[in-house]
This record gives sequence, structure tokens and C-alpha cells, in this order.
Amino acid sequence: QVQLVESGGGLVQPGGSLRLSCVASGLSVMNSTMWWYRQTPENAREWVALIMTADVTNYVDSVKGRFTISRDGARNTVYLQMNDLKPGDTAVYSCTHQPSWGQGTQVTVSS
Repeated sequence: QVQLVESGGGLVQPGGSLRLSCVASGLSVMNSTMWWYRQTPENAREWVALIMTADVTNYVDSVKGRFTISRDGARNTVYLQMNDLKPGDTAVYSCTHQPSWGQGTQVTVSS
């Protein structure tokens, strides 16, 4: 059974940074394509970043150059480093290896 547990969200001012973590069990993050999604206050869900085998990554255009997805096999954890955060980044962020989803972690960007 796959379980994904996110952490690291919080309240941050515009321009600030956060690092989200997603600890996985029941799968190896090194051998799986892992995604970060976010759901905005308006309930729109969009994919944010993904990492595939061979460490190929991709990002939605709105976060390119600001967000970085990575993973640590020893900790079986996927990370999302978020820099230069903007109010539009406010959302609940979840990691997923479909069909499994974590519970999400809230990120609020506000002054």
C-alpha cells in the first residue's frame, strides 16, 4: 500500500522560500515518476512539477526558474524547493504517484 505524507508548508511573505517534503512508503521514489500538484483557493488543480527516472524533470511554466523538484533515495523522499514565492502560489500542495495522493500541505504567500 502506497502512502505519501507531505510537510513543510506554511505562511511566507512574497519573495520568500519554502521546501516541501513528501515521504513515501510502499514504493521507491527513485524508481517512480513523482508529481507535485497544487489546488488553489478557487479549487483549480494543476500539476506543478514532476521527476522521472534518470532525474528528468519538468515544470509548469509559471514556476520555471523558481521551483526545483528533487528526491533522496536514502530517505525515500521527494522535495519541492520553492523560491521567490508569489501570492499566486498560494495553494494546497500534494505529491502523487497515481493513483495514490498525499493529504497535502498548505502554502500561503501573503504580506
